[in-house]
Amino acid sequence: MFKNLIVHRLAPGWSATPADLEAALDAARFLECGATQPRSAGWVEPRGVAHGPLVEVVDGQWLLQLLIEQKVLPGAVVRRQVEALAERIERDSGRKPGKKQLRELKEQVQLALLPQAFTKRVHVKLWIAPAERLLLIDAGSTKVADEVITLLTKSLPGFAAPAVQTALSPAAAMADWLVSGEAPSGFTVDRDCELKASDGEKPAVRYARHALDIDEIRGHITAGKQPTRLALTWNGRVSFMLTESGQIKKLAFLDGVFEGRKASKDDGFDADAAIATGELAPLLGDLIDALGGEQAIGGGGGAPAPAPAATAPAAAQATTQAAARATGTTDLPPWETAEAAAS
Repeated sequence: MFKNLIVHRLAPGWSATPADLEAALDAARFLECGATQPRSAGWVEPRGVAHGPLVEVVDGQWLLQLLIEQKVLPGAVVRRQVEALAERIERDSGRKPGKKQLRELKEQVQLALLPQAFTKRVHVKLWIAPAERLLLIDAGSTKVADEVITLLTKSLPGFAAPAVQTALSPAAAMADWLVSGEAPSGFTVDRDCELKASDGEKPAVRYARHALDIDEIRGHITAGKQPTRLALTWNGRVSFMLTESGQIKKLAFLDGVFEGRKASKDDGFDADAAIATGELAPLLGDLIDALGGEQAIGGGGGAPAPAPAATAPAAAQATTQAAARATGTTDLPPWETAEAAAS
């Protein structure tokens, strides 16, 4: 159902019904690229049935789908044609084209080739959880997610949905889990991670299908590398990769989650959607808690979302560590002791 999730929080001042959303998105339905149009984006039916609704409501969850179509022009083909035109100009005029003229030649070639170009299509699934006031975007990059937010903002008056920011940075939290060997409640650390330094050429170390509770990884973190990706499993039901920016990638529902799902074609979409959203909603709540709760952002024109209960333990832990450093005690974990000594 979903492969990746980028989590946004619906602004307090915005509200709509599925009918309102349907009417607004209907004016921006997907249209194929024209002959010389390089790109097109619009809304399509989540269920995949032509002329169906653009907003599907399943167990109180709203499901949408954006389709992005882009013409693909091979760079080598464009470059060869630009070079051929530039050589002809030089031969006829006795001078080489300047940078500005080369840019114009490139645009000319691209425009001429667009009608013959192949197209690439990307479907972007969206899930609105109205009770939690969350917008989840199934996108592999923030660039695509930003385009989704821009299109929704154009279509929906007063719409706003900033990305969720947690009190603890995912990188810092992942480093703590790896060094302590203790994952947050409900989660287990799996066998894949990436560590990257922030200086110079940003050297990286990757572990795949490898035990992560080893001194070598603790040494990398003590030396200054930070986790940028870490594989986790939630309650033995859903596995995923958490990134340093808080994105959830490589979502996979484990054996048993979809047992009992109705197998008929008519029921497949609703059953899959209900099970997927039913699993992922509590996972997201637990993950935000594990990252210290949601960070209050001022100046948003509304009351910030209350911080989950897990914020207090995280703050208490930070206070305890700070007090230990101040008193010079050494009963800190090895990475904390090294950090204190360095400072």
